[in-house]
Amino acid sequence: MLAFEYHNPTRYVFGEGEHRNIGSLLRAFTNRVLLHYGGGSIKRSGVYNTIARSLEEAGISYCELGGVKPNPSVDLVRTGIELCRAENIRFVLAVGGGSVIDSAKAIALGVPHSGDIWNLYTREEELKTPPLPVACVLTLPAAGSENSPNTVLTNEESTRKLGYGHPALRPVLSIVDPTLFLTLPPNQMANGAADMLCHVFERYFTNTQDTELSDALCEATMRTIMQQAVLLKDEPGNVKAWGQLALSGTIAHNNLLGVGREQSWACHALEHELSAVYDVPHGAGLAVIVPAYLEAMVPHNPGIFAQWATNVMGVSPNRNTAEVIREGLHRLRTWYRELGLPQNMQELGIPAEADFAGMARAACVLKGGKESPHLPGIYAVTPDECERIYRACIRV
Repeated sequence: MLAFEYHNPTRYVFGEGEHRNIGSLLRAFTNRVLLHYGGGSIKRSGVYNTIARSLEEAGISYCELGGVKPNPSVDLVRTGIELCRAENIRFVLAVGGGSVIDSAKAIALGVPHSGDIWNLYTREEELKTPPLPVACVLTLPAAGSENSPNTVLTNEESTRKLGYGHPALRPVLSIVDPTLFLTLPPNQMANGAADMLCHVFERYFTNTQDTELSDALCEATMRTIMQQAVLLKDEPGNVKAWGQLALSGTIAHNNLLGVGREQSWACHALEHELSAVYDVPHGAGLAVIVPAYLEAMVPHNPGIFAQWATNVMGVSPNRNTAEVIREGLHRLRTWYRELGLPQNMQELGIPAEADFAGMARAACVLKGGKESPHLPGIYAVTPDECERIYRACIRV
């Protein structure tokens, strides 16, 4: 196990009906916020009115900015930054899923920053002033942004999707109310579960030794995600299953599972190019990329894959190791299929003649726009090998 430091200051409030208490919970932090949300579903569902009433009863005033898209745009973030500056707002409240929370975090980064917000994501500029505090009411469990120090943003002009991390980006308050998830459509649940599972994969599949405790925590989280997602496919109104899935999504990405381990994030880098260029849902893109990536990694550390196949996918270890791993990967593809997730590029709407070589090179870009010779992970994947992984996904 590697040396590590872990600090998680988020006040995490979980329970049925807890979103109604947002005003009283926020009073300890602020009396004025930017209320940030997505495409209007919170208004149709009544959640917006509940949140607004709770804020008003607590004496918290607010300006609002809606319109966040599934792959949050830097253009809307710039609008939010200017709004906060004009209205002297020093706190951002996100009501939505990971995209809304990521957009809120980007606004919080940008308000005190003297340069353009996108230059932080490209690493052309450094953050010199801490971001504004962020709180959130989660309406879609998936990205884990409600308890992570990370944010992902899309620049539609340059077709780039990049991440940024800072310890102060962990929300100071997160409300996770499973009753808010009961009306989510099946594809959003499936995409969310695929994203959660990959957050664990990026940490679990490692060369780091002596990680028995975090191995076991990862394996339990993966099993729970997969089991509860299948249950919710048949019982979308099961509030207890939603609660377990939502908590799993938080644990999957607050980095408790990643302490002391090498981490990869290659699958996310590869998928970000798909969603930046073709605007595909992030979880759907991962469902296509992950199996091909894992298959490419197996020869470089078969032990961890055999352990996963046995402990997570339920494959009997009483057979050849290669067969155990192959069966585990087959069961993973079957799980994606059972949830109705895409299996290949064609089902994502990405043509076989897409510029996979260009996306592979872009996936390997690091600080300052310079190209890395590889993506990190169990094995250093070069741009040429990234392209082969993409092409392995054309038809499965």
